[in-house]
Amino acid sequence: MAEGQPVVILPENYSRLIGRDAQRTNIMAAKLVADTVRTTLGPKGMDKMLVDAMGDIVITNDGVTILKEMEIEHPAAKMLVEVAKTQEEEVGDGTTTAVVLTGELLKKAEQLLDQEVHPTVIAKGYQDAANKAEEILKSIAIDVDTENREILEKVVKTAMMGKSTSTHPKLFKIVVDAVLQVIEKEDGRVLDLDNIKLVKKVGGSIEETELVKGVIIDKERVNPNMPKKITGAKIALVNAPFEIEKTEIDAQIRIESPDQMEAFLKKEEEMLKNLAEKVKEVGANVLFVQKGIDDVAQYYLAKAGILAVRRVSESDMKVLARATGAKIVTNIDDLTEESLGYAEEVSEEKVAGEGMIFVRECKNPKAVTIFIRGGAEHIIDEVERSIEDALGDLKVVFKTGKVVAGGGSPEMEVAKELRKYASQIGGREQLAVESFAEALESIPRTLAENAGLDPIDIIVSLKAEHESGNVWSGVDIDKGSTGDMYEIGVLEPLSVKVQAIKSAAEAATMILRIDDLIAAKKLNKEEGKGPQQPPMM
Repeated sequence: MAEGQPVVILPENYSRLIGRDAQRTNIMAAKLVADTVRTTLGPKGMDKMLVDAMGDIVITNDGVTILKEMEIEHPAAKMLVEVAKTQEEEVGDGTTTAVVLTGELLKKAEQLLDQEVHPTVIAKGYQDAANKAEEILKSIAIDVDTENREILEKVVKTAMMGKSTSTHPKLFKIVVDAVLQVIEKEDGRVLDLDNIKLVKKVGGSIEETELVKGVIIDKERVNPNMPKKITGAKIALVNAPFEIEKTEIDAQIRIESPDQMEAFLKKEEEMLKNLAEKVKEVGANVLFVQKGIDDVAQYYLAKAGILAVRRVSESDMKVLARATGAKIVTNIDDLTEESLGYAEEVSEEKVAGEGMIFVRECKNPKAVTIFIRGGAEHIIDEVERSIEDALGDLKVVFKTGKVVAGGGSPEMEVAKELRKYASQIGGREQLAVESFAEALESIPRTLAENAGLDPIDIIVSLKAEHESGNVWSGVDIDKGSTGDMYEIGVLEPLSVKVQAIKSAAEAATMILRIDDLIAAKKLNKEEGKGPQQPPMM
C-alpha cells in the first residue's frame, strides 16, 4: 500500500456522530420528547390531539398513549417510549412523570458535561441517587388498610384527576365497587384485572356509565323468536358446536332414493333436536355457545323458551364462568344441573341501535363489567384509559399496601434528603447526585406551571416547608398555593413513584453512555440498500 493512501472503512457519504456531538444530539432528542408530554402532567394538564395520515385522531393526556401514537424516528427518543411502556406494564400509571423526569435528568447531565464531568461519573451518581431515592421513599411511605373504602377512593380520584373523568365523581365509586367485588383473599388481597371487563359504547353521557354485576356480551340472540328477557336465569356455557360437523376424514353417503334422503334429513333433525332437549332437561334457560348453532337447533331452542347466543369469544366465556359460577363444558353430554350458572336477569337490550346481551345481578360475581358511555368515540376512549390507570394503581396498592401523598410532595422530600446524601459523598459524583435532586423538583414545578401558578414561588415555599419537617407539603392546585397533600387526600401508590424514578435513572444513564452513532448493517430491511444513516433530529 502506498504511503499516505487513505483507508476506507465506512461509505464516503456516511454521516457519523462521535463523542460530545452524539451525546448532545441524543440528549436533545430525548428532551424534545419529554417536553411534548410535560404540559399534560397533573390535574390541570392539557390534552394532545394526534392526527395520523388517514385523518384519524386521538385526543388524550395519557403519557404512554401519546408516545405510542407519535411518529418518532430518533433512536434515543424511542428509548423514552420504552420508559413509558415499562412504567405502564409494571405499575399501570405514572408514565408522564417517568418521561418528564428522564428529560430533566438529561438536561442536568448536559450542564455537567459542559463542566467537564465525565459521563460515567454522572451515570454512577445517578444510579446511586436512584437507589437512595428508593430507600427514602420506602421510609416515608404510609401503610394503608386496603379494606378502607375511603382510602381506595382517594387513590382512584388522584389517578383520574386531570382526565375528562375528573368531573364525574360517580366513576370513582364505580371503579372501587368493581374492585371490591372481584378482589380475592389469597395471601393478602389480590386483584386480577382480567376479572373487570371494560365495554364501551358511544351514546348518552359519561354519567350514564354503570357497573354491571355480571357480564355484557356484544352479541344478539341467534333467533328472534327466543325470549328477549329471562328472569332467574340458569346459564349453560358450552364449548361445542350445536350443529352437525363435517368429519375430519373424507367420507361419502350414498343416497339412492327419496326415502333415504328423507330418512337422512330426519335423522339429522333428530340429532339437533336432542341437543336442544338436553339443554332443556338440565333446566337451563340461557345458553352461551363458543361455536355455531344450526338453524334447526335454533328453532327447537326457541320453542323451549331458551335464550341462546353463539360464537361467544373464549375470553367472554371465561368471564361468564367467573361471574355466574357456571362451568364450561366441552361436550353436550357433560351438561348437568350442577354445571349451570345463575343470574337474576339476562336480557337483550338495544344500545346505540345495536343489540347487546346483559347478564345482570349474579350471585357474588367474581367478574364484573364497567359499561362506559359517552357522547363521542374520543370521549369514551379517554374514559377507558383513565379507568385503566385507576385500576392499575389499585392493583399495586393491594400488592404492597403502601402509598405516598401526591402533588409533588414525595419528590420534594426525596430531593431534600438527596442533597444531604450528596454532601456525604464528595467529589464529582456529588454534583451528579445534586443534579438528580434538582431534576426531581421539576415534577412540582411542572404541576405549578400547568396550573398557571408561579413555579418559583411554589418551589421556594415547598423547600421551606419540607425543611421545617412537613413531609407531605405539595402543590395545592385548588388553592393556588402549597398544602398538606395527605390531608387533602391526594394519594398515589408507592410503587408508581419508585418505578418512575428507577426507569428514568436507567434510561438517562443509558443515553448518557452513548458516545457514537454508527450505521448498523443488520438493521437493513432489504438486501443491497447499503448502510443506513442514523436518524438525526
